[in-house]
Amino acid sequence: MIDWLRREAQEPVIELDGRELPIQLARNRRARRLTMRLAPDGSAVCITLPHWCRSAEAVDFAHARREWLADELARLPQRRDPAREGKLLYRGAEIGVDWRRDAPRKADFNGGMLTLGGPEETLGKRLQRWLEGEALRLFAEEAAHYCARGDLETAEVRLSRARRRWGSCSSQGVLRFNWRLVQAPDPIRRSVVAHEVAHLVHFDHSTAFHTLLGKLYEDDIDMANHWLRHHGRSLYATFG
Repeated sequence: MIDWLRREAQEPVIELDGRELPIQLARNRRARRLTMRLAPDGSAVCITLPHWCRSAEAVDFAHARREWLADELARLPQRRDPAREGKLLYRGAEIGVDWRRDAPRKADFNGGMLTLGGPEETLGKRLQRWLEGEALRLFAEEAAHYCARGDLETAEVRLSRARRRWGSCSSQGVLRFNWRLVQAPDPIRRSVVAHEVAHLVHFDHSTAFHTLLGKLYEDDIDMANHWLRHHGRSLYATFG
């Protein structure tokens, strides 16, 4: 028992359905209680704890809720390998991946098919880089569009690889968007862009913020938020 506690204090982990997951602890002075969630890709158990809470308490908290965590893990979408399957999720639809040993290394997207060459063993990484490039292009275009609608200067756009947040707006006016959103349908991705552009004016979620968001975003924001809550995890099913 003492050895188990010592190991947990040094490297907290939990075993769920034969998998050993790290327990990631994050202290927050504004937190009033322990909160726990599974990382979107199922790679870790994430716990936020008040500054006064002992780490050992947070680890016990996770172990006491092992059954709930196992259920959450079971509900995660099955991991996919686009290089092996020959399919890639792009803008809400599956496109084909046509890898040819004699094809140019640079990807060419035409007629719903992505054709590329290069080493087969690095195909997965290059497919991710292609998606990231597409994501940055689309985010920049859409941010410029919504900034124009709001009579704002065009904001700088960068990609994010966050495990939890879809987008953010810094106090310097830099917008960051999770590259995985390029896999979602266009209205979903655009809703996040419009949301962060609205934060350029209102750095909160006040009535004024939502009023501006309603003017910027041309579709149903409630529908988009519902999609992200219920299907957002599916965007983590590929590329780890």
